[in-house]
Amino acid sequence: MSNRSETDKAIATVWRQEQARLIAGLTRVVRDISLAEELAQDALMAALKHWPESGVPRNPGAWLMQAGKRKAIDYFRHRKMASRKLEEVGRSLEDDVPDVETAIHDSMDDDVGDDLLRLIFTSCHPILPAESRVALTLRLIGGLTTEEIARAFLANDATIGQRIVRAKRTIADAGLPYEVPRGKERAERLASVLGVLYLIFNEGYSATMGEDWMRPQLCEEAMRMGRILASLMPEEPEVHGLLALMEIQHSRANARTNATGEPILLPDQNRALWDQLMIRRGLASIDRLSALGGQNGPYALQAQIAACHARARRAEDTDWNRIAGLYAVLASIMPSPVVELNRAVAVSMAAGPAEALKLVDAIQKDGALENYHLLYGVRGDLLRKLERHTEANLDFRKAAALTRNERERTYLLARAAEVEA
Repeated sequence: MSNRSETDKAIATVWRQEQARLIAGLTRVVRDISLAEELAQDALMAALKHWPESGVPRNPGAWLMQAGKRKAIDYFRHRKMASRKLEEVGRSLEDDVPDVETAIHDSMDDDVGDDLLRLIFTSCHPILPAESRVALTLRLIGGLTTEEIARAFLANDATIGQRIVRAKRTIADAGLPYEVPRGKERAERLASVLGVLYLIFNEGYSATMGEDWMRPQLCEEAMRMGRILASLMPEEPEVHGLLALMEIQHSRANARTNATGEPILLPDQNRALWDQLMIRRGLASIDRLSALGGQNGPYALQAQIAACHARARRAEDTDWNRIAGLYAVLASIMPSPVVELNRAVAVSMAAGPAEALKLVDAIQKDGALENYHLLYGVRGDLLRKLERHTEANLDFRKAAALTRNERERTYLLARAAEVEA
C-alpha cells in the first residue's frame, strides 16, 4: 500500500472518530449547525490536501478543529455580516486562533465533551418530530450520510434530506439555545435523547420493513452514541440502563439468523455464539446504575430482563418468574400494551400458555394493538401450544399480513403452514 493510500485510510478513520466532536465544537463557535457542517467538511478537505505531505499530526482532532476555525474566520471576513452578533463571533474566532499553526495545543479540546452533549440535546429537541430527531442525530452524531440513513430506513434520499434540512431550519427559526438544559427540562429532554437512541437501536435490532431481519449498522451506531452519552453523563442511571440493554441485546446478533438470513428465535439460538465481552459490558452498566439507585427506571428494568437471558447458559435455565416480575414492575411505571404483551410471553413460560392467553385476549379486546403483527404472532404461538391449530393458523396468517418485513413474513407463513399440517 502506498503512503498516500495509508494516509487516506488514516484520514477516513480520524474523520469517523472526530466528525461529531468537530461539528459540535464549531457549532458552539458559529451558532449554526448547517454552517458548522460546512466548515467541518472544509477542514476535512484541508486535511486531505496537507496530511499526505506533512503526515498525520499528533493530535488530528485538534488540527481539524483549528482548520475549521480558520475556515470560519475566512467565512466571516469575506462575507458581509448580517448582524453585529456575527461580527462579534468573527472577532472571537480571531482571538481564539494562534498566529502560528504549529502552536496547536490540547486545550483547544477542553470543551469538547460539553459541546458534544449540547449537540446531542439539540439534535433530539422535542420541538422536532420523532423521525426528524432520528435522522438529524444519525447525521450529526452518528456521522451517517443522507444516503446511508435513507437506506437504513428504506426511505428515499430526498425524503431524509428534507427531514434533516427542515430539522436544522426549525432549530434555527426557533432560536433554540445551544445548551444542555437543567432541572426539570433536562430530565424531559434526556428522555427524548434516550428515546431517539432506543428507536435507532430497535430499528436495527428488528427491522420494521425490507428484506433483512436485522440492520446491525444501526445497532452499532446507537450503542456508540450511548457510550458517548454514558461517558458525558456518568451520574444518570437511565443512560447506563439503555446502554446495558443495547449491549446485551446486540450480544446475540451472530446467533439470531441462520446462514441464509432466516430468523432464529431466542430459545433455539446457539448461545455459544453470543458475544460474552458485550454481555460483560452490559452487566457492568447494570452494576453502575444499581450503585446509583436506578434499578427501577424503564431502561434499567428492560436491561435486567435482558440480563436474565444472558446469564442463562441454556434456554431451560432462564428465570422466567423473575422476568415476569420485572415486566410487572415495568408495566406499573410505564403502562403499555406492548409491555403487557411481553409480560404475557414471560407468563406463558413461567405459568403456562393458558394463563398467558388470558392476558393476550385482554390486550386484543382493548384494541390498541389491533394492527400490531406481534400480537397475533404471540397469540398464534400460545394457541399452537394449546393445540388449537385452526385458530393458531389464522393468527399466524394475520400476523404475516400485517408485517412489512419480508423475512418475518416468510417465517410467520411457515408457522402457519406447520400448524395447518
